[in-house]
Amino acid sequence: MRRQIVWLVAATTSVVVLAFVIPLALLIQGFARVGAMAAAQQEAQSAELLITSLHDDSRLPDLLADLAGRTNPTTSVVTPSGQVYGQPVALDDGDVVRGRAGTSYEEANRTSGGVVVRSVMVQDLGTFVVIARVSPADLTKGVWAASLTVLGIGIGLTVISVVAGSVVVRRMSSPLRGVASVAHQLRSGNLSARAEVAGAGETRELAEALNGLADRITELLAAERAAIGEMAHRLRTPITALRLDAEAVEDPELSARLNDHLTEVQRAVDTIVKEARRGVRDDLVVDCDATEVVRERVAFWSALAEDQGRPFHQELPDGPLRVQMPASDLVDLIDICIDNVFAHTAEGVAFGVTLSRSGDGAVVVVADEGPGFQEHVAQGAGEVVGHTGVGLEIVEKLVRGLGGTFRTSPPGLPGATVAVSLPLAQ
Repeated sequence: MRRQIVWLVAATTSVVVLAFVIPLALLIQGFARVGAMAAAQQEAQSAELLITSLHDDSRLPDLLADLAGRTNPTTSVVTPSGQVYGQPVALDDGDVVRGRAGTSYEEANRTSGGVVVRSVMVQDLGTFVVIARVSPADLTKGVWAASLTVLGIGIGLTVISVVAGSVVVRRMSSPLRGVASVAHQLRSGNLSARAEVAGAGETRELAEALNGLADRITELLAAERAAIGEMAHRLRTPITALRLDAEAVEDPELSARLNDHLTEVQRAVDTIVKEARRGVRDDLVVDCDATEVVRERVAFWSALAEDQGRPFHQELPDGPLRVQMPASDLVDLIDICIDNVFAHTAEGVAFGVTLSRSGDGAVVVVADEGPGFQEHVAQGAGEVVGHTGVGLEIVEKLVRGLGGTFRTSPPGLPGATVAVSLPLAQ
């Protein structure tokens, strides 16, 4: 928009300047012609005055010769006897012939120049012809310099108007750019961003509307979290009742199987409650240092691994690797993957955690040397299926929600591997 407005100002100013420069240039040219012809008229009138006043004076030839000796304009005086004073001219010249016939006139031509002819009748002597001429250069003398000056002034005015327009547009567009920047921050998840209410009335109204929208989004997120938390808490009561009923089953095998199923359900409910209790703004931090988070979680689980005699290793980058994911979500992701290793493999089974950069993403791999995934918990059609894969479903949801990828090793093969790719923070 800024460029279009500046171009509009430049075009408008140019049209206005041209509307004045072109007539002014023509006017300058007319003034130059009028000035040159006025000088010729003055010379002709001076010669005519000398002739009418001193026609019987012996000094007249000398005075006429002195007057006609000037070079700009050039003057010629033809006496009735045919004698020529001043600039030489042929007696058969058209101007001389017309002047001796009693015709006085003025003519200006761009190619031949200007001429002023005066026919002076003197009693008893005859007709004197006074011819004052100006060259074509005299008719346009100073026109180009003046025109270039006017053109330069016009260009200067255009440049000044463009600069002034650019400054005004910048002052107008700066608040709009601020509002756009806040909109981009809101889109990326930073709901704490607020636009400065400044600028023109329309811009201020837009900033206020955007701030109101951000407040409303925050309120809706809080309400959604509250509703999810309330629903999760309501689920705990029937789960507890089911667990009591399962413990009352006389068949130990059936009771153990029911308790296992209820444990998985309880874990899923706990995850929902944890997610609901998390502050609305916790997941608005759109990036974190994956290296630091993975190192801290591996150190946390290392104590339990040592107690169970589990060999483990970690491969992490030397420096920070920021990913587009809140630190709390990445902690949950690592904890779920490592917890699956402890929950579904025997003590002493080794595992490892690897973090590396691949292209424009960061890859987190959690692998163990256990029996691997069973058919009912393997990835199918892009999703983790089976009632014992609730944790991996949460991981997949977190990763895909950020535009990352999620995959597990094929079922039936020894060793379970979970690999997720997370987008790098911008």
